[in-house]
Amino acid sequence: MTLIEKVWYQPTPTFIILKWLLFPLMWVFWCLSSIRRIGYRNGWLKSWRVDVPVIIVGNISVGGNGKTPLVVYLANWLVEQGYKPGILSRGYGGKSSFYPAGVDSQSDVAKVGDEPILIKQRVSCPVVVDPKRTRGAKYLKDKYQCNIILCDDGLQHYALQRDIEIVVVDGSRRYGNRWLLPMGPLRESEGRVKSVDFVVNNGGPAGKDEVLMEIEPDDLINVKNVNQSMPLSDLSEATAVAAIGNPERFFSLLDHHNVTLKQRLSFIDHYQFKAQDIPDGTVVMTEKDAVKCRAIAHEDWWFLPIRATLPDTFLMALKQRLDTLNKEKE
Repeated sequence: MTLIEKVWYQPTPTFIILKWLLFPLMWVFWCLSSIRRIGYRNGWLKSWRVDVPVIIVGNISVGGNGKTPLVVYLANWLVEQGYKPGILSRGYGGKSSFYPAGVDSQSDVAKVGDEPILIKQRVSCPVVVDPKRTRGAKYLKDKYQCNIILCDDGLQHYALQRDIEIVVVDGSRRYGNRWLLPMGPLRESEGRVKSVDFVVNNGGPAGKDEVLMEIEPDDLINVKNVNQSMPLSDLSEATAVAAIGNPERFFSLLDHHNVTLKQRLSFIDHYQFKAQDIPDGTVVMTEKDAVKCRAIAHEDWWFLPIRATLPDTFLMALKQRLDTLNKEKE
């Protein structure tokens, strides 16, 4: 856990003092974000609508809350419902020479980022990265004839009008100290969740009106040879590596499945690994990290795919919302 994360999530006297030292910066952030939000709400800043439904999967706090497994789940579910979804991502951590940039399973992480590649490995629909969400959404509709856009992150990107907003909440860390950046982890005030369509809780316990999303691991897959797999129960001891928003969630998952961890190596989110970062021996990492380690992987490096499960009541409510949108467009 970084120093700033300790300020946000550990209410010890030392970190409380550091938190209040950040108050002036938090005030500036609040002023700027409020002016921007009011500008879009009153039409002073221009926003655009794409002529297909847009679903935003985002959060009000920084760090890994579990958006990616939910996006994968929803994309596959939408295909089952007869839709032609397209997934739009910012592509954080990547820098392409052109946008919009299409993503495939062999795309360069340095150009499109790690999460879009992970998503593309798990879905059949088009995945596009573009820092300008409106341009990327239009590209998905025009080039791929997508009839629904699923936006990975982007809750605060108000230039793209949306039809459904889904906020993902970390079930264990919640909203931290409940202050805005940089004094706390929030991008918007906690009250923002009252205006969204669904609040999905990753890891519970779920609060009132929250949808509980559960995460289940699949078999381990070899980083160097993805055709080789192994049951998680066969892994007795390993070094765990994670460069995600909340590494402790990954380590806890391994603990829960009785894997003895020789080391727990955590790195900043989206960290670009070098061979010397990872020790010899058996290594287990997240699927997101494996995307960045294919070129340096040893034969005993494994990644753990995960899948989200959501209650039928949520899917029924989402389907009803989409049916209503489609009727309104007829």
